[in-house]
Amino acid sequence: MTIRKGSSNAYLHSDPQPMQIIGLIPAAGQAHRITPLPCSKELYPVAIRRNDQDQSLRTKVVSHFLLEKMKLANVHNAFIIIRKGKWDIPAYYLDGKIADMHLAYLLMDLPYGVPFSIDQAFPFILHANVVFGFPDIIFQPDDAFQKLIERQSETFADIILGVFPAADSQFADRIEVAPNANVKTIHKKTLKSHLKHTWLIAYWTPKFTQFMHDHLQDIKNGFPRSDTGHAEKPLIPELSIGEVIQAAINHSLNVQSVHFLNGKWLDIGIPENLSKIHRPDFF
Repeated sequence: MTIRKGSSNAYLHSDPQPMQIIGLIPAAGQAHRITPLPCSKELYPVAIRRNDQDQSLRTKVVSHFLLEKMKLANVHNAFIIIRKGKWDIPAYYLDGKIADMHLAYLLMDLPYGVPFSIDQAFPFILHANVVFGFPDIIFQPDDAFQKLIERQSETFADIILGVFPAADSQFADRIEVAPNANVKTIHKKTLKSHLKHTWLIAYWTPKFTQFMHDHLQDIKNGFPRSDTGHAEKPLIPELSIGEVIQAAINHSLNVQSVHFLNGKWLDIGIPENLSKIHRPDFF
């Protein structure tokens, strides 16, 4: 178990025994870049799958790819964090049988970015390791999460990031990694950069879960409340998960990486990428 001592930045390592691994999937975004859509972007159909029961052909939505890769890493349970109005996601996946997983849903509380959304899972994941990915990004290889889990078991790092090549045309965090695979710096989302790699997936221990929760509490405590007479929502600028990982690096958490030098990925949350999905040379 990870423990925070007072207001200091001292964090204890997790207990060494094997822990359950839980998937964490942020699906509370508003998809401003590709609106209007007839459904949540996580349910945008991008492929055809074969039904296991009767072998009939069915549509395959973009987030199904992420769940499949989690399942290949023997992750059987996952939380999907949604916002009000995105009820089509639980209506589609229900309890997770379609993905052969156990799924549960949490409702986003604060609209200030992915970290605040996934922190809703804090009470449920504090004593588990976490695999994390974005449900609107398709990536290869299939065993990427397995590689991250294997690396963490060898290094006992607090966070392992899956690092992929990034072209200048791909809007993404850029990542600077030392020769020993330690992550040095994460540069917030950009297009052109001298850094040619980004991170897309992560695997972390309760130490980072606790750090992120405390870091977000510190941020909320440092910002004023609304002037509208409703004091329940602080005025906080949007925060990315990459910025929280950078804060963890600054606080000496052990953040390492696995490079997928031949890895490929596509963010379908960008309009021009939707036309690439059905090309013969896609992946």
